[in-house]
Amino acid sequence: MKNNQFAIRPTKFDDQIKELKEIGFLDKDNSSETDSIKLWKSFLSKAFLEAKTSSNFEEKLRTYMATETQNLSEYLDSATNVSVVAFYNVALQLLKFNPDVDFSFDAPLTAMKKIQLLIANHQNGYFTTSELKSAWYWLLATHNKDGQTFIDSLASKGYFTTFYGKVSKPLLFNGKTLPVFNPHKLIREVVYVESPQDSDHDGKRDLLKAEILRPYETEHGLKVPVLYTASPYNQGTNDETGEKLTHNVNVPLTHKEPNNLQYKDIEYVAKRTELPEPRVINGETKKAEETFARESSYTLNDYFLARGFAVIYMAGIGTKDSDGFRTTGDPDETTSTISIIKWLTGDLPAFTNRTDNIEIKAWWSNKKVAMTGRSYLGTLATAAATTGVKGLKTIISEAAISNWYDYYRDGGLVIAPGGFPGEDADVLAEETFSRRLQPGDFHKIEDQWDQQIKDIQVGQDRDSGDYNTFWDARNYHKNFKNITADVFMVHGLNDWNVKPRNVERLWNGIKYNGVTQKIILHQGQHIYINAFRSIDYSDIINLWLTNELLGIDNQAKEIIPNVIRQDNVKPETWTAYKDWANEDDDTLKYNLSDDKLTTEKSETATASFTDNLPKTDFEFYRDDNVTWQKDLLADNAKLLNTHLTFKTAPLTKNLLLDGKIKLNLQVSSSEDLGMLSFQVIDFGKTKRLNVSPSLLSKNSLAETYDWREDDLREFTLGKESTAKMITKGHINLQNRKNNYKVDELKPNIFYNVTVDLQPTFYNLQANHQLGLIIYATDFGMTVRGNQNIKYTVQLDQSTLIVPLHK
Repeated sequence: MKNNQFAIRPTKFDDQIKELKEIGFLDKDNSSETDSIKLWKSFLSKAFLEAKTSSNFEEKLRTYMATETQNLSEYLDSATNVSVVAFYNVALQLLKFNPDVDFSFDAPLTAMKKIQLLIANHQNGYFTTSELKSAWYWLLATHNKDGQTFIDSLASKGYFTTFYGKVSKPLLFNGKTLPVFNPHKLIREVVYVESPQDSDHDGKRDLLKAEILRPYETEHGLKVPVLYTASPYNQGTNDETGEKLTHNVNVPLTHKEPNNLQYKDIEYVAKRTELPEPRVINGETKKAEETFARESSYTLNDYFLARGFAVIYMAGIGTKDSDGFRTTGDPDETTSTISIIKWLTGDLPAFTNRTDNIEIKAWWSNKKVAMTGRSYLGTLATAAATTGVKGLKTIISEAAISNWYDYYRDGGLVIAPGGFPGEDADVLAEETFSRRLQPGDFHKIEDQWDQQIKDIQVGQDRDSGDYNTFWDARNYHKNFKNITADVFMVHGLNDWNVKPRNVERLWNGIKYNGVTQKIILHQGQHIYINAFRSIDYSDIINLWLTNELLGIDNQAKEIIPNVIRQDNVKPETWTAYKDWANEDDDTLKYNLSDDKLTTEKSETATASFTDNLPKTDFEFYRDDNVTWQKDLLADNAKLLNTHLTFKTAPLTKNLLLDGKIKLNLQVSSSEDLGMLSFQVIDFGKTKRLNVSPSLLSKNSLAETYDWREDDLREFTLGKESTAKMITKGHINLQNRKNNYKVDELKPNIFYNVTVDLQPTFYNLQANHQLGLIIYATDFGMTVRGNQNIKYTVQLDQSTLIVPLHK
């Protein structure tokens, strides 16, 4: 395996000694120790937590090998100094590496370098006591084979339980917080925040339920920062009623009436509305009236609960125990999301219940907030950041939408999120409308909710697929300029649910805001990566939040690379870069010719395909999108006439594709309507990383001692395959200029079309071929009308522009 640690903080020796004393590995008895054997034995005795007697300790020592012939007990009894080889033989075992698999006792340093583990400075083959202290420090900061730092693995065994109840502030090691707060004594309370909106139009400001977990020490004066996750799923979902709203996608594409719309014609402009008066406050208390047993948690948040952070979950408007209606991403939802932040900073009131109007303040908060979460959760974090709300110091937006049009639409077409054909804004609103789960509440608003769904259905306009005022209200790009919080992005390059365009536009949209931005691009789908073996994600976020929310100068912004990209060829390989998808990158232009992508001038005039299948084949692929995708890449005979495939000659060297691949086409349709879909392909026989992670070990990552666990996962190589999709894109041929202007499409007339495909960051290997597939119906994403439309491409007027990393 390879160990990729991006969050190790360079630390001066004096600071190392100070930190080792603070966490109890050095004390007055050994801080000036001159005997390296005694010092090492002292370190080991504190690390072997299970050993409660000297006999137990000796037994533990005998289970480790220091050299090829001596166990650790024998070595400590016979040696006069700690050899570098013996230390790292034992260190590798402490880090759970196997001498039969991962290293050999005669060359541990070779293994350390191969696994990419940090080796402490030393002058010769034996450690001085000073060098040994430093070596132990770095060992504590090093990740083991199970994806945890050694110090975190000690924490999971109970090392820091002696600190419980004795700390008045977070304890740091290597620039990161340690689990010194007892998670079993967390204060759990519910408050109801009054949001400055009335989204259900009942004449009262919306009250929003928030579930809070905070350290017990806040009861005694500790002010803590908050990790806030806005999750519309938090209070339950309506999967059955959502399913009933799912739209039929087996419908034909239709001709659209041309228009001359300009952006100003469809721009969303917020209307001023009279708000109901705030509730009259009838008193104030510091004690909540309501608690809860178990929240719907995120394991990254769980990790920080023992490290001196509070965590808050709020589902928002239209959810159980809250007021309002679901709106799927519009400004009302943003207002709802930031209301909790405004309460934490003292700018909005909250109450102990929904009727008595007894105010409760966030007196325990240090007024610094980070938002966390994936998908819809990360989307709301992005939305909140675009308001510039005070107190929001950073967002960690994972697999987040930055424009809802880019989620449910593309290029003037209705496009499904990968894996969810027929879903749309109305379906998601219904699924997350958990007020339905409380019949006593729902019966009062059932008619109004039915009207809300109808209004969303009209606004989303599935008939045209065009960008309109509804979608403009849900486009956060317009407000990127307001972002003042630092932004940490995480996204899968194989995420076809929230497609990579969403994160690329955020990445490039805030470059001149004066904020710090970081991004991790992994090879997975729509997933979390906080429990992966090969990257120190939790440590990275710990370093980041310690800086952002505690104000500790730990050099997080300098240490963490701007871009961390997981390689798509070599397993467990993550690389740092300065930028991604930079418009100034070099490009490589290919011409389309016959079935080739070539840098030579095309000699072929046209090529055609027909978007029509026999009824049985159509119905088969309609019901099995996975097989359709495989057959498309394999040029299966059933699909032969429904697409065009172009390939380069085998590459003579690797190409690192970086950013948005652009396609310039001259194309005609045999009808007055038409759509095109595109896939860029890596053709070449090899084993490729699975886009879904493999489970390595169930519940093996404890967040701290006797506290919640997570599963250890990793991307692993799959079976050998001959091709893989790199990226894709779509366009309605009547939306050639933009997503809201509709142009006429005359049959059999050639038109120029330019399409930016979804951005990528892909290592294309030598001897592989870069491929392009042009087709119409995308069985996993577009409407499926099985229409007898013939498309013709003027090849000598068409090019593929590929961006290359500098």
